[in-house]
Amino acid sequence: MNTSALPTSRSRSDTPAALDESITAWALAARGGDAEAVEQFVGALHRDVQRYVAHLCGDPQAVDDLAQDTFLRALGSLHRFEGRSSARAWLLSIARRAVIDSYRYAAARPRLADVPDWQLAAELAQPCDLPGFDDGIALLDLLASLPDDRREAFILTQLLGLPYAEAAEVSDCPIGTVRSRVARARATLMGLLDDGGTAHALEAVGEDQPAALAA
Repeated sequence: MNTSALPTSRSRSDTPAALDESITAWALAARGGDAEAVEQFVGALHRDVQRYVAHLCGDPQAVDDLAQDTFLRALGSLHRFEGRSSARAWLLSIARRAVIDSYRYAAARPRLADVPDWQLAAELAQPCDLPGFDDGIALLDLLASLPDDRREAFILTQLLGLPYAEAAEVSDCPIGTVRSRVARARATLMGLLDDGGTAHALEAVGEDQPAALAA
């Protein structure tokens, strides 16, 4: 693989589509044994994977292990990745399976304590010094009230920025179901928002995407 033709880094000015193209290119190069591409691929998606598994699982102590398991599975399966979908959607599908497998494993073992709050895991998986962090925590608090399927659809499309088609692929359901779940999630969240300054937490994610309101 000619690494000179690959994107060299992830830029804040890149569009989501351009980022996905870059990440997919790194994944394809990594499949061919390019060590630098492996590093770029993992670095570009590590935070997304952590945020996603934090929202899906209920154990803050398990987030890092699940993220590591996700990348180990992905790197071991790269030879089967052909770029038919974005590498990000492909990786998040693997992350979802890793979380499901962890639930199955936990269900087969005696429970020693109640499951910790998933929100704590989500908070630990993101930096605290970013603009709007307090609003983000307020949004996470509201997300906790949503049913699991609606919360996942909202996170994938509005927080992680996946197109609806790829979110449907990750969630293993029809695209219309994802649209409906996102619309219902947004309606529920808007109903929960008060006048105390938390409204712009939701405005920051997806308000300008009319497709999110289509059932």
